[in-house]
Amino acid sequence: MSLLAGWKQWARQVKREVFALYLAYKDPRTPWHAKLIAGCVVAYAFSPIDLIPDFVPVLGYLDDLVIVPLGLLAARKLIPPLVLSECRTRAQARMERQTPTNWVAARVIIAIWLALAALGVWLLTRYLRG
Repeated sequence: MSLLAGWKQWARQVKREVFALYLAYKDPRTPWHAKLIAGCVVAYAFSPIDLIPDFVPVLGYLDDLVIVPLGLLAARKLIPPLVLSECRTRAQARMERQTPTNWVAARVIIAIWLALAALGVWLLTRYLRG
């Protein structure tokens, strides 16, 4: 297997795991603390907008390579194994039909970027005024 094919397979597995977390988040058998972690991981991973844009050298892919997998590990430890197993099966079936997108998370991240931009403009104007 080529290196590129290996990375693509890994990326598909991560997507499936994140979608399984989303399903586990919605499951009433999942404890609240696991839902909290899973919700944060899912919102960040499925958002079409990253806090660190991918075009930023090195740091741009840090979330894809480190933050999301670490969040997956933390959430999986808190979710009951039976629930996670059922959610993985459902995620696999649904991922074969479509790729989910979390537009609510996208709006939150856009709001954060806009707030940071506004803060930057405000600080720049204060600095330029002297």
